[in-house]
Amino acid sequence: MRLERVAAHIPAGARLADIGSDHGYLPVALLRRGAIAAAVAGEVAVTPYESALRTVRDNGLEQQASVRLASGLAAIEPGDGITCVSICGMGGETIREILQAGKQYLAGHERLVLQPNGGEQALRQWLMDNGYRIVCEEVLRENRFDYEIIVAEPCENVVYSAEQLYFGPLLMAQRSPAFLFKWQRMLRQKQQTLANFARARQPVPEDKVREMTLQARWISELLA
Repeated sequence: MRLERVAAHIPAGARLADIGSDHGYLPVALLRRGAIAAAVAGEVAVTPYESALRTVRDNGLEQQASVRLASGLAAIEPGDGITCVSICGMGGETIREILQAGKQYLAGHERLVLQPNGGEQALRQWLMDNGYRIVCEEVLRENRFDYEIIVAEPCENVVYSAEQLYFGPLLMAQRSPAFLFKWQRMLRQKQQTLANFARARQPVPEDKVREMTLQARWISELLA
C-alpha cells in the first residue's frame, strides 16, 4: 500500500529516478502500467543492485530502465532527462543527506516524492531551505507503523513555521483520521517520556526536557 501511494504521486509520463530502489519494484511497476516513460533505479549496495537488475531483466524492460550502482543522486546522468525523483523507505535525515550531497545532479525542475521513515521535520527544513514547496502530503498506517509521504516542487520564497515543519503544513490543514491517530499516539509517548524524565535518578539535560515539553504542548494544541 505504501508504494502504491508513492506511485500515485509520480506524474504520468515522468522520467523517474528511484534512488535506493532496492528490488526496483516501484519503477518496474510504473513502466509495466505504461504510467512513466523511462526510469533509472539507483542502488549503493551490490545485493539490491543485482536484485533490481534481475527485476528489470525478468520484465523485459532493459530499453526503458537503467539500473546503476551509485551513491544517491550520482545515479542520475545528464542525458536521462529526469523529471521526478523518488526516495523511499529511509530515515528523513538520510534522505536529507542524499539530497544535500547530490544537489549538483538535479537540474532544478524535478518533482521530489519522498517517503521518510521518521525524521520528517529535518527533511521539511531542508526542502524549505533549498527552495522547495510542499505540494502534497499524506499519512498512512501499514503494519502498525505510521508512514508519511512528502511531495515537493521547486518554488521561490517558501517559509514554514516551526509547527508546520514539525507536523507538515498540508497535513495540519487537512487533519485526516490517519494524521490525528498518529499524533494521539505520539502525544501518549511524549507524556510517558516526560513522566519517566521526572522519575529518573540521573538528571535529564534541561534542553531535552524543554524540547519534549514544547512538542507535547504543540500536539495537545493541535488535537484540541
